[in-house]
Formats: sequence, C-alpha cells, structure tokens
Amino acid sequence: MARNRLLVHFFTLLHLVIDKLLYACLKWYWGPSKQRCPTLQRKRMIVTYSAVELARMIRTREVSCYDVISAFIDRLNEVNPLVNAVLDGPFIDALDEARRIDERLQQGAIGEAELASKPFLGVPFTTKDSTAVKDRLHTLGIVARRTVRSNNDAECVRLLKEAGAIIIATTSIPEINRWQETRNNIIGQTNNPYDNRRTVGGSSGGEGALLAVCGTPIGLGTDIGGSIRMPAFYCGVYGHKPTTGIINTRGCSLRTGREPSTMVVAGPMTRYATDLLPLMKVLVGPEKSLALRFDEPTDVRKLRYFYIAESGDIKCSAVQPQLQKSMDRVVEHFSQLAPGGVQRVTLSGTDRTTNMWRYWMTQEPANFGTLLGNGKPLSPLVELAKKLTGRSEYTMASIYSLMDTLLPQEKEEVIKELTRCCDQQLTELLGDDGVLFYHSTTHTAPYHYAAFVNVYNFSYWCLFNVLHVPATQVPLGLDGDGLPLGIQIVASRNRDRHCLAVAEEIERVFNGRIPPFIVE
Repeated sequence: MARNRLLVHFFTLLHLVIDKLLYACLKWYWGPSKQRCPTLQRKRMIVTYSAVELARMIRTREVSCYDVISAFIDRLNEVNPLVNAVLDGPFIDALDEARRIDERLQQGAIGEAELASKPFLGVPFTTKDSTAVKDRLHTLGIVARRTVRSNNDAECVRLLKEAGAIIIATTSIPEINRWQETRNNIIGQTNNPYDNRRTVGGSSGGEGALLAVCGTPIGLGTDIGGSIRMPAFYCGVYGHKPTTGIINTRGCSLRTGREPSTMVVAGPMTRYATDLLPLMKVLVGPEKSLALRFDEPTDVRKLRYFYIAESGDIKCSAVQPQLQKSMDRVVEHFSQLAPGGVQRVTLSGTDRTTNMWRYWMTQEPANFGTLLGNGKPLSPLVELAKKLTGRSEYTMASIYSLMDTLLPQEKEEVIKELTRCCDQQLTELLGDDGVLFYHSTTHTAPYHYAAFVNVYNFSYWCLFNVLHVPATQVPLGLDGDGLPLGIQIVASRNRDRHCLAVAEEIERVFNGRIPPFIVE
C-alpha cells in the first residue's frame, strides 16, 4: 500500500514537472500576446439572446426572422477570421428562407398548430461537418472528401429543420472526429476565442467556438469520447451528452443509426442551459420525450448529490486548483440546497478510464483507419513514413491515432469486468434520483499541440461514453488567465432531465458563462 502511494506521488510530481515545462515551451512558441475576439456592437445584441427567446420574438413578430438570420451571418463573417471555425457557409440562401417565414407570419398563414410543431421557427443553427446536411459539404475533415456534398440530412438535422430552425453554416472538425483538437488539412486549425493560442478541443470544436462568439445560438455536436463536452468546456458554453441511443445518429459520421452497439451520441450545444431541454425534446421526438418524462418538472432540492474529487488515473495530470475551487463552489451550494447534502465518493475503475475507452473504441462498428482512407485501409507505418517525408495528406494527430493500433491491445475480459463493476457501482449509487458532479478535465484550455503530450487528460469526459450515461457540461466563470472553468453533471441512464435541471440551477445561481468579447 505504501509502495502504491509512493508511486502515485512520483507520477504526480512527474506530471507537474512535465506540465510546467510544456506550458513554458508552448507559451514561448506561440508568443506572449493573444488576439482579442471582435467586440460586439450594442445594436447587434440580438445575437446574444437564447434560442428560446429568439423563437418567441420571431413568433410574436417583435423581430423579423430576416433580421435575426442576417445578424448571425454578419457575426459569423466578423469572428471567423479569428476562430477559423466555418467549413462551409455562411449560407446566404438562409436569408431567402427567413424572408418566406416573415411573409407567412405577416399574412397570418402560420396557425397555432404549426407554431406548436415548430418551436424553433426561424432560429438559426449550425452543425459540425461530419453530421450530414443536404447539399452542403460533408468532408469528415479529410482532403479526399474536400468537395463531397451530402445527398440527405442527418436525422438530427432533419428534426431541427422540421422544428423550424434554419441552417446557416457547418463547422470544422479534426479528421474523422478523432482528436482532442480541431485541425484538418482543408481549412487548418480552429482557435479558442478566449485566447487564439489555445485549443477549442474536439471534435465539435467549431461548434464550441461559434457559440462562444455568438456566431450561432444552437450547435449540433456528436460525442464518442467527450466531443461535445470538451469544446463546451474550453469555450465556456453548455453541452449535453445524452443517454446512448435516445437520439438517432443516422447521418452522423456516415452512420446508419441502426448500429447495435456504439458509444457515439448526438446532442445539443448552447450558450444557455435553458435551451438544452427544449432542444432535447426536438431531437428525441414526442414519444421518447414522454418516456423520458421531459415535461415533468424536476425539483432539484429532492435529488441526491455526490462528487468525485479526482479520477486517480496516474496517466493524467493533477486537477488544477482553480478547477477544484469551482467544484467546491458547486458542492457548497448543493450541500445547502439539498437535505442530504453532497457526499464525496469514489468509483472503481476511474483510474483506468482510458484503458476502458481504448478497448471499447475497438468494438465500434466503423474502423478509423478505413474511414481516414476514405474507404481504403491505411497502414500506420506507411502513413508515418509519408508524414516524415512531407508526403502525407493527413495531420499528425491522425497518424498518432493510427499508430495506436500497433501498440499492445487491452485485455478483453479484464476490461469487460472493469466496465461492468464501474457501471454497476454508478447505477447503484445514483439510482433514480442521484446526480454526480465530476471534473471536466485537469486543466483549462491548453495551448495548441499540448494534447500530444498530455494525451490522457481527456479521460474525465470519456468515462461516461463507456458507461452510456448522460452528462452535461456547464461553465463556471473564468480562471486567472481568462479561460473558462466548469464541471460535468452526470445522472443514471435515461435520467437526462436531472442533468438538465441541475444545469439550469447552476446557471441561475452562478451565471458562469462569461463571453470572450466586449460589448460597445
């Protein structure tokens, strides 16, 4: 036991030294100054409103749909030179759609039944490139598909369009969504709006960046290992990873939506917690909304609360003190709110999260190497040789992921048993009314390329993909460097409404979303 503690202390100290050196080197490499996000003029404040509020204002004709779409397209054009998030768009034909909506509203041609079926009538939205949008680019971030356009909408895109929302752009991703940063060889690197020297995360990084700068009020993401929650955390917005299977993933990264077993989910990203539940109702449909009890109010005072201080994974860096303080603030509030307080707990297996996720990734129906090769399997060593000689069409992140297939694989029976025990403990702990607070990761948004060294710090997110439970990322202000802080809210399977209700409570109390721009 003493030997194990000594080993943990050694790795903690080693990570601390590596993190300090990495921070210093990358700060020197990227330079001492950061480029500021463009200011927002007061006359354009409409782009800061919530999706629900925009829908209400359009429906009651307080503002024209055309003016809303126009304002967001103008904002996209203004901020994209800094964040480099837009892969296709903005779509000017969205203005024609907006004009038609205004005409119908003015004529009284949209009745109450249609308004009820279109809760986001006239509200703009964006989605990541890997989620198909009819007639728009669908590149998956790889050069071989740079001109490919989709013939159909992904199911989640179709549902949002049916709810009245208007697509205005698609956003950048890492190649085949497989990395912790958003970078590809089609448009390059997407930058964090709080500090352009730092990452937005991946793979829904373009969505996170545009939400933060008010380039869109609604983002559609997907999540197989933190791909919604990571960008939401680094960009200071909200993101919800639903219970696996409740949202159809047809059209997301070439999926059919009928895959028997997968960690992939589609879900919403927003600037306001109060937008998440209305969007989830659209994305799951009326029957599942009823089954998931989305229309029933949740009394957050009657829920039971737990938190975990650290994962215990020695491959990860230690959690930064400012992130620990953010957790402490949330724990203190809910300790006063809920009669049972907030109990500190541990889960078996969290110290081997990356091992579990790495194994379950090998069980996914799609093969990364084949997807990266656009249908042709790739050789890791051949692609590495091409990269080293300047002849590769892929980023180093993809080569890095390919090389992982050459390393010793995880032991199947060990990982399955580890996953079973962790899942059982979490299920028994949370039951029908429990909520877990869990750190998002160990550091606020790192400098570009830091993930090549601190590759395992994403494990705080991917644990809940392995366990197929819902998790909501919420912002909690900024750290001393002006970068977003936050935590995750986790519940049992199909208890998404508990995550969303607690997220709304945290938003109400802490108002933790602080934009990266100044209003003039």
